Amino acid sequence: MNKPLLILIAGPYRSGTDGDAAAIARNLERLEAAAAPLHRLGHVPMIGEWVALPTLRGLDAGEAAAGDVMYETAARLLQHCDAVLRLPGDSTGADEDVRIAHERGLPVWFSLEEVPAA
Repeated sequence: MNKPLLILIAGPYRSGTDGDAAAIARNLERLEAAAAPLHRLGHVPMIGEWVALPTLRGLDAGEAAAGDVMYETAARLLQHCDAVLRLPGDSTGADEDVRIAHERGLPVWFSLEEVPAA
């Protein structure tokens, strides 16, 4: 492989947190911990929350309540991503990312060791 891939990092974000802000922040840190290793492999890491959170801040309450911006953003991102790295942990959203990736014929890896270098 010689082309850098845009790889969606999928894993727990809100799952298992009961809405606790500190637990959610720890989950985001776990997702972000995979970004530098993917970069070192020559790829472009992407996390749906990097896009969804600023989007949510820009929506009014009615718009935000009209749908699940987090899931919608990930589904839209997967139209542009080349692969998914699924991190461990229960997550309905990450499982949906994997389902969409499989539907699109994209590779899904479950550890950084599986990801080939660009």
